[in-house]
Amino acid sequence: MFSTDPVVRVKDVTIFQGQQPVLQGLTFDIEKGDFVFLVGRTGSGKSSLLKTFYADLPLRLGDINVAGHNIRGLKTKEIPQLRRKIGIIFQDFQLFPDRTVADNLMFVMRATGWRDSIKMKNRLVDVLMQVGLGSVEKKMPHQLSGGEQQRIVIARALINEPKILIADEPTGNLDPEVSSGILKLFQQINRSGTAVLMATHSYGLIKKFPNRVLKCEDGRVLDSNKDPIELKSEEDF
Repeated sequence: MFSTDPVVRVKDVTIFQGQQPVLQGLTFDIEKGDFVFLVGRTGSGKSSLLKTFYADLPLRLGDINVAGHNIRGLKTKEIPQLRRKIGIIFQDFQLFPDRTVADNLMFVMRATGWRDSIKMKNRLVDVLMQVGLGSVEKKMPHQLSGGEQQRIVIARALINEPKILIADEPTGNLDPEVSSGILKLFQQINRSGTAVLMATHSYGLIKKFPNRVLKCEDGRVLDSNKDPIELKSEEDF
């Protein structure tokens, strides 16, 4: 059934690291077609916020709904259902080095409930074409460049047609030209209707691809949709 609800809804939330609150009083939404940069200096709470969205950190205060799942009180057995609806992309790829590209993607399919081998093969071809790497399924990760490996990670995140991609510094290990290519891919995915939330330290990318910005600063999250946010250089975050 079609829903007009936001993909992410955050209401009166405090994010903790251990017993220490790192972000307080958070209230914002991310809609279905949104592309949002998440910025903030190291230690400002960016990664903790993202981890809370995909239930890697417990939510103790406030309410967060992600892709129809209430994060507060989410049971451990319900976490895989949540993660089938979101695509998570890390800076360090986390590919199995001893398996081919195809085996890396098939592993995720089996882990998320795929059983039909023909549908799995078709989906594998689809996601590799979507990220512009239609001919690498038999290669090992070490045979690919850093940019190609990150595209495989994006393909992996797209397998279950997520409602939102959550990317934590996905271009942190890539040079500027390759990073721009990854951003263009994210834009293409976003135009097809998938929301994108991307944490980054790259002022250059934000300047080149202007979009909504959420900024973790002094225990709060500023939102460029309603707050004045000035980003003049890498030193701002």
